[in-house]
Amino acid sequence: DATTTFHQTPTLMYATYIFPRLMDWVLRGERFQAERRQLLVPVHGVVLEIGFGTGLNLPHYPSTVTALHTVDPASLLPDRVARRVAQVSFPVHFQQRSAEQLPFDDATFDNVISTFTLCTIPDPVKALRDIRRVLKPDGRFLFLEHGRSDDPLIARWQDRLNPLQNILACGCHLNRRIDRLVLDAGLRLEQLDRYCLPGVPRIGGDMYRGTARLNGYPSLQFMHEA
Repeated sequence: DATTTFHQTPTLMYATYIFPRLMDWVLRGERFQAERRQLLVPVHGVVLEIGFGTGLNLPHYPSTVTALHTVDPASLLPDRVARRVAQVSFPVHFQQRSAEQLPFDDATFDNVISTFTLCTIPDPVKALRDIRRVLKPDGRFLFLEHGRSDDPLIARWQDRLNPLQNILACGCHLNRRIDRLVLDAGLRLEQLDRYCLPGVPRIGGDMYRGTARLNGYPSLQFMHEA
C-alpha cells in the first residue's frame, strides 16, 4: 500500500545509490587496497569471488588468473564495474545471486575469494559449505574479513552496536567470528592472521586474513597476531 511504499522507498534509495558509493569510497582507500594485494598474490586458474561488490579486487588479481566468476545478490554501480572489468586481461562472468546456493558444479574452482563479504551474508555457514563443494580437491579459499574482536571490551561494544551497523551498512555484522564460521562449514584453516587495521576503529577493524582447504588436505593451521 502507499504507506508501505513511503517507508520502503528511502531505504531502497539508500541501499541502491548512497551506501554503494560510500562503501566504494571507503574500501578503495590505499590501506584496504594493500590488504587486497597481499591476499591475492597466490591466486591462479579459474577463480570464484563471492560478494563482488564494485569490483575493487579486480586490479589486484595476478596474471595467473585465467577466468573470474562472481556472485553478488546486488548489481552495484554498474558503470564503475564496467570500467574496472575493461582493464583486466581475463574474462569476468557475473551471476546476480546469493552465495548460499552457488550455480556451479562440484570441484570447479582453483580458488574462491571473499573480501569484506562474510559479515553480510545472511547464512554464512551455508555459503561456506557451498564454497567447500565447488572447490577443487587441492583448491584454496582465501578470505579477508573484519569480525569479532578477541578483546572482550571491544567485543561487547561490537555486540551493542551491531543492530545499528546492520541497518547503516545494509546487513553488515560487526561481531562474527570468521574463523569459527570457516571451521563450522567443514573447511580446514591453513593460515590465519589476526590483526587490527591501522587507522580504523577496532569495532570494525579487527581483521581475519587467511586461507582454508578441504578437510583431509594437509594443514598448516596457525595464528599470527600483529
